[in-house]
Amino acid sequence: MKPTKHIIIAGAGGIAEAAGLLLMAWSDTPIVVYIGNHHKEKAIKVAQWIQEGLDKEVKIIPFHLDLSAMNEEMRPIFDRAEAILDCLPGGLAPSVAQYAKTFNLHYANLTEYVAETNQIVALAKNAKTGFVLQTGLAPGYINVLANYLFQSFCSQYEVQRADHIACKVGALTNHAQAPHYYGFTWSPIGVATEYLKDAIAIRDYKKVILPALSERQKIRISGIDYEEDLTSGGAADLPDAFAGVVKSLDYKTLRHPGHYAWIEAQLKDQYPLKNAVKHLEDTMLKAIPHVEEDQIILYASVQGKDQHGVLRKKEIAKKITPMKVGKHTLRAIQVTTAAPLIESILWLLASHPKGIILQSEIPPIPFLHGQFVKKVYGSVHHP
Repeated sequence: MKPTKHIIIAGAGGIAEAAGLLLMAWSDTPIVVYIGNHHKEKAIKVAQWIQEGLDKEVKIIPFHLDLSAMNEEMRPIFDRAEAILDCLPGGLAPSVAQYAKTFNLHYANLTEYVAETNQIVALAKNAKTGFVLQTGLAPGYINVLANYLFQSFCSQYEVQRADHIACKVGALTNHAQAPHYYGFTWSPIGVATEYLKDAIAIRDYKKVILPALSERQKIRISGIDYEEDLTSGGAADLPDAFAGVVKSLDYKTLRHPGHYAWIEAQLKDQYPLKNAVKHLEDTMLKAIPHVEEDQIILYASVQGKDQHGVLRKKEIAKKITPMKVGKHTLRAIQVTTAAPLIESILWLLASHPKGIILQSEIPPIPFLHGQFVKKVYGSVHHP
């Protein structure tokens, strides 16, 4: 019998719910999950919700998570645990990561926030455990998929460089109505932030910083038209990893046609960045509804010339819809975010690396064919 794994989930929101449910429903190893949140009553509700969704008894222990000081309830949990899934807002990530380092826990987070990621890179340099940063959907799965496509491209066409790597993801509603052509399927402040903070990309083989929403284009995926534009965070560390290797690389967010024009109209007044994010969030919240029924559209491609000078392109597109797990139905954004997070932490527990592991450093084929990722995203062909 496999030994029991003890895993902490920090947070009690939709992704924490999904991560806990997937772990308990799909794991082939005995697991004890500890749900920690500043408001313990929320952690208790999540634990109850997970148990209600399963036909088997599982061990889920809610607790009060205090990021300012270790309390008596937390200490034995952190002493016993082996890993922590950070599902809290990105601004809190360095505090959670510090606990992981102090208690020698493997750590994985979701945040696309660059400043907080840099803080964790600094604090985890001499850590005894592994820290996978910016996992999830985007950043996360899409970056590993793009890296896989690049490796496959180079192997198949006997080259070491490419002209362009593209990563595109949209968390979208099934229907889009004027004037905004959008519905919230995840954090409104996250949407506002990615629209306003600068994007990191590669142009002419060099890492560059570009304004968000500055390169709008149209794209057709599986016969459906979308608009794409630069947004912040989704490229993860690929601009660093591929500088000098590919001529251009970028991450763009997919939207229904018409949405970006509406956003542009809302941004006609100039504000300092912090005020602009709040202004845009408030403006969107007044006009845009939250929608439960969602879909994830993702696309990755690599283009360049083969060993004979022929222009080639490899591409993968996927559409993920809500998924029933146990007695609960999880939204597409929940399963596509939680599955890579879990896959990352299980890889850490199995391989025991030390220090920071960025998206370009995750072995693509084992990750993309991992138990949790494959159930959500399906398999990818590899030579």
